[in-house]
Amino acid sequence: MGRWGKKGNPVNGWVCLDKPVGVTSTQMVGKVRYAFNAQKAGHAGTLDPLASGILAIALGEATKTIPYAVDTQKTYRFTIRWGEQTSTDDAEGHMIASSDVRPEKAAIEAALPEFTGEISQLPPRFSAIKLAGARAYDLARNGEEFELSPRPVQVHSLRLLEVLDPENAVFELICGKGTYVRALARDLGLRLGSVAHARDIRRLQVGPFNESNAISLDSLEQLVHNPTLSEYLLPVETPLDDIPAMAITGSDATRLKRGQTILARTGQVEPSDVLFCARIHGKAVALGFIEAGEFRAVRIFNIPTGVIKSDVDYT
Repeated sequence: MGRWGKKGNPVNGWVCLDKPVGVTSTQMVGKVRYAFNAQKAGHAGTLDPLASGILAIALGEATKTIPYAVDTQKTYRFTIRWGEQTSTDDAEGHMIASSDVRPEKAAIEAALPEFTGEISQLPPRFSAIKLAGARAYDLARNGEEFELSPRPVQVHSLRLLEVLDPENAVFELICGKGTYVRALARDLGLRLGSVAHARDIRRLQVGPFNESNAISLDSLEQLVHNPTLSEYLLPVETPLDDIPAMAITGSDATRLKRGQTILARTGQVEPSDVLFCARIHGKAVALGFIEAGEFRAVRIFNIPTGVIKSDVDYT
């Protein structure tokens, strides 16, 4: 049993995993949790089994910051194959429609502005969206009838990188949460008078998590229960860099952890809807709002404020 009376150890921090093709995000969370012998784990956004790339996995107290990681900007590189529409909108499904139309480069580039900014997108039927407690992909696999509703998503940038051949073109997408690469490929194909699906999807970045601070699955499995793994454990605060910081004292931290308010230390009057991160020496203690000159915490991090990077115990 761990020191908190739970199975595993109180490991707190983020792991930036470079997920390979052919495994699920849930499986990767399990492998990271096992490798660190951690009590608790979760991820900041599902990556499809046929997609590779950055999967940000939170351990321990870092799971409290998952919503802020999910809200960050994401970057993808992917290929669109023209002329074939599949049941899953990627290479995993079976072909459900075909077209002889192969869009020219100029036509592709001319259509891209229509898919940038805030757009309405119908999610793929094979997606993790829940309907009455069931995942859409489970309903689709069981042949059940159901309807998904379009939803607004934010596309910051969509660029054509390369035309490989008449059937395949490579793109880069920078987007907000909830954007489906597969749906974008499907819709762009229809807009260009053809049909299409996405292939070779790779996520390059999730906010502060990218290829430069990632560990591969092979490296992770070689270092299972090895203290060297701590080098790949990023701070709990990693997704909070865009949230204004407020420096506090040790006595302030004690009061916050007791559920009390503290005097706001921003040096200026702030709107009551601005979220702040109270920190000691850069270490997050709480998230909260300032009201009438006082800071009121809405989330407390139960980790030693003296720990700079992580709290790892492999014993």
